[in-house]
Amino acid sequence: MSHRAARRPAATWWVARLAGALLCLAVAVIHVKDQGGVTATRDPYYIGVAYHVLEIVAVIAAALLLVGLVRLGWLLAAGVAVGPLLGYILSRGPGLPHYSDDIGNWTEPLGLLSLAVEGALLLLSVPLLVRSLHRRTY
Repeated sequence: MSHRAARRPAATWWVARLAGALLCLAVAVIHVKDQGGVTATRDPYYIGVAYHVLEIVAVIAAALLLVGLVRLGWLLAAGVAVGPLLGYILSRGPGLPHYSDDIGNWTEPLGLLSLAVEGALLLLSVPLLVRSLHRRTY
């Protein structure tokens, strides 16, 4: 790491953490909207449970990033990005067990918004997770 990168002000890292937290919360909101609300559960049941787990983990990741527990925060944020990306590909491609409603539905507007947010979160979280593994804090 260059000396310039090592001397970046704390504000730079705070902006990255805030952006990561907001992206995590955006993933949660998109999935709450997609499932029909906080108390709704999608069918089949395992898909609904996966949505709820994703939403909870996204909020936890955002909180961890905001309070400064960045290593675990970035790890969870990467999972919040990768999980739904994989789910999108599987549900639109080959389909999932007992869930074929979205096969071929690649251009659903909320799904595309979700992909954009998750892609941005992935591009932000992975490098910062790697850096956090090499340094004490970020």
